[in-house]
Amino acid sequence: MNRDREPLRATAADWQQPDLLPAMSNEIDQHDRYRVTSRWMLVDGKPSIPVAAELHFSRTPRERWNERLRLLRAAGATEVSTYIYWNHHEEERGQLRFDGNRDLAAFLRLADEIGLGVILRVGPWSHGEARYGGFPDWVQHSGATLRTDDPRYLDLVQEWFGVLGKVAGPYCGPRGAVVSIQIENELVDRPHHIHTLKRMLREAGLSAPLWTSSAWGSAQLPGQEVIPVYGGYPDGFWMEHDAPWDDSFRAHFFFSSHWDDTMLGADVRAQQGTHSVTDGAAPTSSVFPIVTCELGGGMAGSYHRRPWPSALDVAAISGNALGSGSAWQGYYMFAGGTNPPGSEGLQESHATGYPNDLPRFDYDFHAPIGASGRIAPSLGPLRRQHAALAAFGSSLAQMPPSFPELVPSGVEDATTLRWALRSDGSSGFVFIGWHQPDIPLDDYRGAQFEIRLRDETVSFPPVPVDIPAGTVTRWPVHLEVGGVRVRWATASPLTVLDGPRSTLVLTADRGIDPQLALTDEAVLGAADGQALDDNRGFVVEVARDEASIDVLVLAAEYADDAWVSDRPDERQLLLSKAPLWIEADGRLRLRASEPPAVQRYEPALRSFVSVPVELIGPPPRIGTVEARLDRKPDLTYRTYGFRDRRASAPRDEDFLANAAEWTLRLPSWLGEYGDLVELQVDWTGDAAQLWLDGAPVADRFWDGSSWSLDLSALAVRADSELVLRVLPLFPQAPVYLPAVARSRKNDATAPLCSVDGIRLVASTVWAEPAR
Repeated sequence: MNRDREPLRATAADWQQPDLLPAMSNEIDQHDRYRVTSRWMLVDGKPSIPVAAELHFSRTPRERWNERLRLLRAAGATEVSTYIYWNHHEEERGQLRFDGNRDLAAFLRLADEIGLGVILRVGPWSHGEARYGGFPDWVQHSGATLRTDDPRYLDLVQEWFGVLGKVAGPYCGPRGAVVSIQIENELVDRPHHIHTLKRMLREAGLSAPLWTSSAWGSAQLPGQEVIPVYGGYPDGFWMEHDAPWDDSFRAHFFFSSHWDDTMLGADVRAQQGTHSVTDGAAPTSSVFPIVTCELGGGMAGSYHRRPWPSALDVAAISGNALGSGSAWQGYYMFAGGTNPPGSEGLQESHATGYPNDLPRFDYDFHAPIGASGRIAPSLGPLRRQHAALAAFGSSLAQMPPSFPELVPSGVEDATTLRWALRSDGSSGFVFIGWHQPDIPLDDYRGAQFEIRLRDETVSFPPVPVDIPAGTVTRWPVHLEVGGVRVRWATASPLTVLDGPRSTLVLTADRGIDPQLALTDEAVLGAADGQALDDNRGFVVEVARDEASIDVLVLAAEYADDAWVSDRPDERQLLLSKAPLWIEADGRLRLRASEPPAVQRYEPALRSFVSVPVELIGPPPRIGTVEARLDRKPDLTYRTYGFRDRRASAPRDEDFLANAAEWTLRLPSWLGEYGDLVELQVDWTGDAAQLWLDGAPVADRFWDGSSWSLDLSALAVRADSELVLRVLPLFPQAPVYLPAVARSRKNDATAPLCSVDGIRLVASTVWAEPAR
């Protein structure tokens, strides 16, 4: 431990934005629940930090919508954001489709029933790795000057907006499910066109209290007509395969007042001829708060570059945005999906002139909730952040960001601790984000904070602590709960539970002793509390004057299993490795492939108790799949073409001619499970396709992760002809891979091409018995 360091100092700052009420949502397009000020969002009249989770309804099987949306809400989302891809609904002009997965009205109704506000990203150019950015081919080749006020283009858009007005218009208005509309995407140099589109949307019957447009790339936006929204990713598929980790990605692992990301979408902007019109970052708005819409919940993989962000990467970017002053946390993606079948594929590709080749079907995105519904490790830390926003977000929203006296000198600085303060002058939260991928950080030795509030200075902890690399946390200063003010804590607030007395729940951070203090002299730790069973943490009673509360400190090892459930009657703290949600009947549901273990914390008992659950439907089952190798791969080195130095993806004919082929024999019991059956494939290679009864239905580019497919959504039967085709990955292939996969490729003396294991996982739903 380095005890010679100076304390880490920050002074609570005042707001930089003036205190204003913009016309948007306050005078125009008023809504019963949502309003915006220049500093924060108002939800139900209270300052709030909402959480918007991206899920694309047309990329998600309709039979999965209910569970996915309820799982979003269980993970702390308050809104669901979704693109409306024009070419998913009108691939041929005049042949409109709003059936099945494309039923927008049904999606809006369901989200509203579940209690999620809806953010419609209407485009009409959306990107989202869709073919022509979501334009149908007949629009792309119409001869009109696209994404401008060319009357020929506006005529086509007006017709489409008229359709959307009839479908989604009934869900707009003061009590409507639609709470925000994003216009266009990544259009940086045509503010007049965005203004035109807004007018056309309103004329078509679409409205929302909040209108937004993406602001990255130094975008010039039309004044107070739209709220600028920002994003940030840990890595991106749009860089060159041999490009180092770019500074634009590295910057998101620091706390900063700089929100622009000029590299986000830059390759597509250049390809389409839209360019930033300023040399520097566009200033943030003084009329609206900082809003994010694309904090990286994961990352797609293009053929030439295949990033795989870790759970810590995702948590750090989200936490850094929050500590830097974000007033609305928006994630892209939060739930992955699958492209609907199209005549030539509805994905971004070299074939349609785009700089990147994306999988034809796969849009899993390594999201917290994968395309098959399987939860990723990133869901746990994000869930904890969102639970804290539900409990403490009203206070946090009113706290402007303050940055330390000593800040990192630049993105190369790997020794200065990365932290920030949000404070209203009397209380606050210290955010720490001591993590970055690709270039590891060392543990930070001897941290001690000196927080200068309006009337006093709080120094903690009394003995400096080491901050292990990988620490993403937020520590409270003067947090008041149940009439008791916690002066400081070296553990992260999660929620507050009701009971005989209020229970403040904190989660410990790995490698850091959790301590809390009511005064500088009274420092409490595990030795002062009641230990929980199975080393789950400890409970300590703290009192001040006539008031007292319990403080439950959950051990770091259990933190990512925590779910905070806001039932209609009470807030509960649950521990479960299986995903869970609250169904319409108010009862707990879980999805698991084995009997799940669920514990609920009982404040009156100061302990966790088991929650009984009962099986709904057939018992879960896991089985191996017999895979017969029918053809070995052609090991002659080849590439499949290039576009501007970026390797092109193989086509169907390449798989048919050169791939290894395995015929999969499915067990007869498959037909007994109509709910969810996943095919989980562990494999190595370059690219894989799954063919069903003679046609490709799924694909994936290898990045070292396993591949999980929802066979139920593909309507696979026990007697279906299922063939897995895998092309070999050659050591000299010009593709970027994550570190582990890259090592395997670099160490290989022969092409990689194997299927290492295939299994079927039939999971089912478990329910808490009726009360």
